[in-house]
Amino acid sequence: MWKKAAYFFEKDNMRQQKITVSVLGSHSSDGVVEDFVYNVGKIIAEMECVLVCGGLGGVIEIVSKGAKEAGGQTIGLLPGIDKNDANPYIDIALPTSIGFARNAMVACSADIIVALPGSYGTESEICYGLVYKRPVVDLGNWNIPGMIPVQGLEDFKHRLRQLIEAVRN
Repeated sequence: MWKKAAYFFEKDNMRQQKITVSVLGSHSSDGVVEDFVYNVGKIIAEMECVLVCGGLGGVIEIVSKGAKEAGGQTIGLLPGIDKNDANPYIDIALPTSIGFARNAMVACSADIIVALPGSYGTESEICYGLVYKRPVVDLGNWNIPGMIPVQGLEDFKHRLRQLIEAVRN
């Protein structure tokens, strides 16, 4: 008879792990304020969270660069089979071979989700995050019910700090 592995579900055991913040955003950086996105990554790293993302270019590369240059750790869940597809700021590249289906993994692996500007792929990740009952911070003017709206970097930093405390408790 198998014993139930209750320790997997105990909150105290989970909080020994680092907080993961999945960042969602476009594969391009057209029209994006690069300093803003870079600073989002930097703030995540300064709060000692691990940044999880799709691992490719565009907005995701900029936010990964901010986290990496601030001393943070980055994980990229890649859509294909080649680790070399990851942007240069990804510490751990995990090829999934499942294309856009990996969007569910990006959302599910998060304790907290941050949504930057993007398109349909980003929107699907937002929806997965809401389905999985993860707090989803809106930094991309998505205005989707259930998301947490923030205004600017200071508001983001304050709200992220609150969400991290809630996850730890």
